[in-house]
Amino acid sequence: MALLLPLSLPQLGAVLAVLAALLLLLVCMIAHITAVKMPTLHRHAEEKFFVSAEGRKEPVPSIHDPPTKELSVVVPSYNEEDRLPLMMDEALDYLEKRQVAMKYCEKYGSDKVRVLSLVKNRGKGGAVRMGVLSSRGKKILMADADGATKFADIEKVEEGLKNLQPWPNQMAISCGSRAHMEKDSIAKRSYFRTLLMYGFHFLVWFLCVKKIRDTQCGFKLLTREAALRTFSTLHVERWAFDVELLYIAQHLRIPIAEVAVNWTEIEGSKLVPFWSWLQMGRDLLFIRLRYMTGAWQLETRKCN
Repeated sequence: MALLLPLSLPQLGAVLAVLAALLLLLVCMIAHITAVKMPTLHRHAEEKFFVSAEGRKEPVPSIHDPPTKELSVVVPSYNEEDRLPLMMDEALDYLEKRQVAMKYCEKYGSDKVRVLSLVKNRGKGGAVRMGVLSSRGKKILMADADGATKFADIEKVEEGLKNLQPWPNQMAISCGSRAHMEKDSIAKRSYFRTLLMYGFHFLVWFLCVKKIRDTQCGFKLLTREAALRTFSTLHVERWAFDVELLYIAQHLRIPIAEVAVNWTEIEGSKLVPFWSWLQMGRDLLFIRLRYMTGAWQLETRKCN
């Protein structure tokens, strides 16, 4: 015969606290054991070349080499045949007008636009990392293929980068931000999506990044040295890679500016509100636990 004794509230609280501690310990162990110690920077043979305008295969450059351009723009593109052309036309038109020394009528060639193809889909973070590690610019801009942020707003993030000078070890990051538009966006969202948004913002603040209100805007400008240090350490290859990028920058004491930019929601997003945010929530927890337990290290590696 089993004898059941009721627990007092203090006893019940103690039991729940022990169970919560055991659960946290279990999650920490899973995060540590399943972690890949250093990010995979290996390239497949097909990924080591790009095709020039003349149809020749040429080796991609490396971020470890000295810069040969003022600016590199990295645009991750997965099934973006509908949205990418408009964004590219706007970006190239703007950049051509800024280059006074070059003739506007000059045809775009592989010296300006290069397509780096991935053998296997590695997610947005993996695609951006490949582009960054193959960049030639003194500064490197991340920009989304949807063109939600007008390219002329690069002047705002450039000003943000300039205001951070002097840059320690030539490292600085300027992030475009939509935080100033939050009230308007809430008015257009459902209660459920608003709840998810606030929940995600809280997790980012609580677990990873304290001082940046909008970590997910895809418009970020980095100095070459900051890009090298952060992206050669980056592990997360899906949607939460921006958060790990800024988490790494914080711990390396890289100065970060947050600058308001114009932003328009463009149809065709690959983000599935509930499931993508659930995945990002898991990634946020693992980012914190894996760095905290030493499974991930803040080391710079050379891309193979």
